[in-house]
Amino acid sequence: MAILRFRIFWEDDDQTYRDIELPGTQSFLDLHKAIVLAYEFDGKHPASFYESNDKWQYGRELNSEVLVNKKDAPALSMMKTPVAALVFIPDQKFVYVYDPVKKWTFLVELIGVSKEETPRRVYPFLLRKEGIAPAQYGIKGVNPDKIMEIEEKYDLGAEEMAEGFGSEGEEGTESTESTEGAEDLGGGFE
Repeated sequence: MAILRFRIFWEDDDQTYRDIELPGTQSFLDLHKAIVLAYEFDGKHPASFYESNDKWQYGRELNSEVLVNKKDAPALSMMKTPVAALVFIPDQKFVYVYDPVKKWTFLVELIGVSKEETPRRVYPFLLRKEGIAPAQYGIKGVNPDKIMEIEEKYDLGAEEMAEGFGSEGEEGTESTESTEGAEDLGGGFE
């Protein structure tokens, strides 16, 4: 059974991608679920794959809400279509759009084919993660409760923030220290 390896780039940042492996017999719905999981999305919205060319133009659609493949239908079913059925060339490309309202767009490219599956590996398998996944809702970051913990831990109140800063670097004060032998760390300070 052939194992297909896809690289899924986030359209807005080509340094953010996920590599996912799955057997060609698994469906596009399996690939869709793997992408949602890899990018830490909630999976509550519909999605579509589009066959694509080297210029990332949208071709035939596979939709998560279509349940049955019908002849001459506007979209194929992700659930009923095996991935290998639409892989025709060594660097096959697809455009994946999650949540039609927000239009999270990912570029999916076949980057490898293996003849044998890895023993004890559950497919689809997230092989590699690069970059920080975009936040589906709002901003990803530190929980407000955690910020309070940090403030309390380091006792960062407004009074302490105002105090403790010297006059170093302020206009009108001259330093008498020698800068001979000082190393430039590239901070842009003179």
